Amino acid sequence: MARKISSGTVLHRTREGVLEVLLVHPNGKVHATSPWGIPKGYPHVGELLEDAARRETWEETGLVPLKLEPLGAINYRRTHKRVYAFAGPAPEGEPRCASFEVDGAVYMPMAEARRRIHPDQQPFLDRLDAMLQGNVPPDAT
Repeated sequence: MARKISSGTVLHRTREGVLEVLLVHPNGKVHATSPWGIPKGYPHVGELLEDAARRETWEETGLVPLKLEPLGAINYRRTHKRVYAFAGPAPEGEPRCASFEVDGAVYMPMAEARRRIHPDQQPFLDRLDAMLQGNVPPDAT
């Protein structure tokens, strides 16, 4: 069986000197206590990963990321799904729940995001930090 692949974005902005990242929360009673995560989803057949990340972010949050840089991939420990991420500055506008798939879409301070993000996605925040400090994020290639 082929491994499932997903692609998403880590959008960021600075408000009053505080770095914020965009996270979404999955919708439904079964996800009531689930962690937050990056907007992401499955690529269409033949769709580039970056294009899929951009499309999924728009579908879930109503925001269209402009400039994106690769943050590499992680594997979920339990399901082994591979998630690719791309980082970029926040586009104009505020996120909204643009899909039935999410019941929350908000920019949150990095410290809060670190507490609330899915544990397997934590490396994306570390890589974003490295990228914003001018370093090549580990595992971003």
